Amino acid sequence: MFEDRTYKRTFYSAPQSVTSLVAAFLEPAITVFTFLGANWVLEEPVTRAELTLCLLVFALTFPGRNRFRDNLIAAGVDIVSSWVMLIGILALCGYATRSLGYFEEQALFTWIFLTPVLQWVAVWVGQRVVRFTASRADARRSAIVVGAGSLGVKVARALSDAEDHGIDFVGYFDDRTDDRVHEAAIRQRLGGLRDVSEYIRLHGIREVFITLPLGSQPRIVELLEQVQGTTASLYFVPDVFGISIIQGRLQDMNGVPVVGICETPFTGTNELVKRVSDIVIASLIIVLISPVLLALAIGVKLSSPGPVIFKQKRNGLDGEEITVWKFRSMTAQDNGPVVRQATKNDPRVTRFGAFLRRTSLDELPQFFNVLQGRMSIVGPRPHAVAHNEEYRRIIKAYMVRHKVKPGITGWAQVNGHRGETDTIEKMQARVEYDLEYLRNWSLGLDLQIIVRTIRLVFFDRNAY
Repeated sequence: MFEDRTYKRTFYSAPQSVTSLVAAFLEPAITVFTFLGANWVLEEPVTRAELTLCLLVFALTFPGRNRFRDNLIAAGVDIVSSWVMLIGILALCGYATRSLGYFEEQALFTWIFLTPVLQWVAVWVGQRVVRFTASRADARRSAIVVGAGSLGVKVARALSDAEDHGIDFVGYFDDRTDDRVHEAAIRQRLGGLRDVSEYIRLHGIREVFITLPLGSQPRIVELLEQVQGTTASLYFVPDVFGISIIQGRLQDMNGVPVVGICETPFTGTNELVKRVSDIVIASLIIVLISPVLLALAIGVKLSSPGPVIFKQKRNGLDGEEITVWKFRSMTAQDNGPVVRQATKNDPRVTRFGAFLRRTSLDELPQFFNVLQGRMSIVGPRPHAVAHNEEYRRIIKAYMVRHKVKPGITGWAQVNGHRGETDTIEKMQARVEYDLEYLRNWSLGLDLQIIVRTIRLVFFDRNAY
């Protein structure tokens, strides 16, 4: 399910660097020009404070992906949720620094309400421009897939879904005739590997996707020698023994090409953006909720004997053990080699603890873990060390989720996988969402998850 979506994004976006670049800069540009336009219409001067705000929002409103390929409704929801969260953060910063008075209120409110509307309209127009451009005969690109196995079928489906973006999938080439050939590819098989280069020349094929297994290396080398005599673009789609590819990219290591198949998304600028956003948001939240923290601490102390804060060992970044802080919600706490998850009507949960767990208020001390650098606000939820030792042996790619810091909330939690994971299937689904987050991280996605988490705190009842 998730791998299919990854292929769809990767393969039909590769030849469209100009479109992706326009889509990336469109929303930040609209945000800035809408703000400047509101001030111009209201005849307000653009001072240093306005210019500083323009630079800040320009840097923070990059969507992180090409919205020209999104469903319009999904794009609208994402735009509004990210925008509301960004405005909330800016408002908190303005309140904390007492700088809100530098801006004219009417211009601010006009900008706040008009920006997401114009962003959505721009996405709508952009999608139609892309489809119109792709519909021209001279703009369409025909593509074939070499390799008719399950991976080849995934790539072919992704290409077929990209028809609106100017790609026409033609068919498969494969020499194999046994059960390794996927049933869905049999009727669209055009020939064997020796027929590929000739077919490309006769039919003007523009793109070739090679999905042969790594065990076919000699055949792949022979195929490349033939096809490189044509003008078709070549793409190799590795099937690395079923490993889930995370942040796959080609790197240069002193002149040696290295393909990364599983690494953290938080390197370089991304690492800085992630850490700065964690510090800023966590600091503001702690300042705002400090009276709530005090009240909850008193409530925990009065509800049952024991410490206010519950400390538990969890696995953090790169699997290293960290100490996670939560408000104590049970009369007894497990932190040994066997940890029993909380269940519905668990007798260990106090009455006040049940309220804390239902509203997720027991998680609030983890914002101090964020400031310490042990956790992030958004990321895969940390599990008890005992649970990790159990699941790492039975769930494929389970430990890959530890390529990033664990989070207070995550992509799995806002997609319905919050609360008890009493079956392997539930934990598997949670892990798949965590891996999807690693593949597609952006600051906008983090803001969207935070907004959806706030909504879940008030309306979700899956936690106990």
